[in-house]
Amino acid sequence: MKRRTLLAGVGTAAAGSVAGCTSRLFGGSPDGVALDPQEDQIADSEDLAYPAYGQPLPSFELPAPLADETFDSDELDRTALVTGVFTFCPAECSILLRQWVTVQRRVADAGLTDDVYFLPITFDPERDDAAALRDNAESIGADLDAGNWIYLRPETPERAKAVVEDELGIGFERTTDSDRLSGYDFTHIVVTMLVNPDGVVERAYRGERLDPERVAADVERVVAAFADE
Repeated sequence: MKRRTLLAGVGTAAAGSVAGCTSRLFGGSPDGVALDPQEDQIADSEDLAYPAYGQPLPSFELPAPLADETFDSDELDRTALVTGVFTFCPAECSILLRQWVTVQRRVADAGLTDDVYFLPITFDPERDDAAALRDNAESIGADLDAGNWIYLRPETPERAKAVVEDELGIGFERTTDSDRLSGYDFTHIVVTMLVNPDGVVERAYRGERLDPERVAADVERVVAAFADE
């Protein structure tokens, strides 16, 4: 990995944030993070299915079809938001990504577009082809021209499971028992990881109803902490 010195399971489709945990969970900040411990994290990082505060982002390489390239997480050199979604989702994924769009705009207003990646990973590659991803960006208002919003698409459902569920701990399950979609739907957890340029998780926000002000402020603090590295 190119790193600098500064250094899970299926839940409900709309898993919300749970408050109440404090920094006592961690006994102080671990090495490699810029932010203080996350006070609303629901458990110790090592007890969560997904990477959380102070833990490394797992290694993966995935195609970025709209950018016509492959994204390698080991080459991460910016602060990033990472999540798993499917664009045919009629509720929680759309809600989440619209909150991301608000963060993207606030990052742009702060002059930090080139310092931040937005990395939604689809776990539905059968339907989420390049056209569907582009349509999703248009429907939610994501700025693809900014160059920092990059949809990642595993080549197969098996690869999606290996990366999104097995590596990132974002559990999902395909189901045909759905009142929302014809064909098939997914139940899945909803979590956004804020990762610093050294590939260490600074925040794991649960639920689709993020506070864009909070997330943008966290992003700005992480970017500033790594600005001179």
